[in-house]
Amino acid sequence: MSATPVLALRGVSKRFGAVQALTDVELEVHAGEVVALVGDNGAGKSTLVKTIAGVHPIDDGSIEWEGRSVQIDKPHDAQHLGIATVYQDLALCDNIDVVGNLFLGRELKRRGVLNEVEMERRSRELLNTLSIRIPSVRIPIASLSGGQRQTVAIARSMLGEPKLVILDEPTAALGVEQTAQVLDLVERLRERGLAVMLISHNMADVKAVADKVAVLRLGRNNGVFDVKSTSQEEIISAITGATDNAVTRRAARHGEAQK
Repeated sequence: MSATPVLALRGVSKRFGAVQALTDVELEVHAGEVVALVGDNGAGKSTLVKTIAGVHPIDDGSIEWEGRSVQIDKPHDAQHLGIATVYQDLALCDNIDVVGNLFLGRELKRRGVLNEVEMERRSRELLNTLSIRIPSVRIPIASLSGGQRQTVAIARSMLGEPKLVILDEPTAALGVEQTAQVLDLVERLRERGLAVMLISHNMADVKAVADKVAVLRLGRNNGVFDVKSTSQEEIISAITGATDNAVTRRAARHGEAQK
């Protein structure tokens, strides 16, 4: 893991009218690391993801990319840096085949005509690299299972060769086997040296693949935990705001030490 984080948020705040969605949020994601972002409904997870993806420019604080301060005002800025976001709705076209979805909006052309042969070759190469099993790259997305659709959406994000991949609830509404396929893919992304941010409500998935867990509560940081040394109960306590959790105990210890 590199010493300089790929992405660092420093005191990020975001307001929508009278609603303070994020307040002084700090977060670091390193290359070759999976960071799970968790929190209750309304904690600010989606807003934070959209500030990183360029959908909502931040109001205060700063965003650092590989050690330098950057401005992300629109999605193109994030894509240019190397940030790929896979939203929960996947944004796939059911009536188009796998190749068409992978290259949607970035089609390859030769002499003004779609280069179907090259796009199919690259699609097979990409799916094989990520060990994604699809019956055929020429079947419509509608014919695939939920897990296969999710893996196609993640594979599409890899075409731009990103350094950070943000996955918004990738295993929501998936069965056990399909969830395992997606989690295997997340681990392969980490093995390739990519930084991965995983937004999830499923603690079992978080414990299975994440290296760190960052908890948001009411738009603020409520602890960053090492997955291996932290119990599921401690993480849930931080999410729900229970008084007895690792965050409050640490604060109490520091308070006693200063007296």
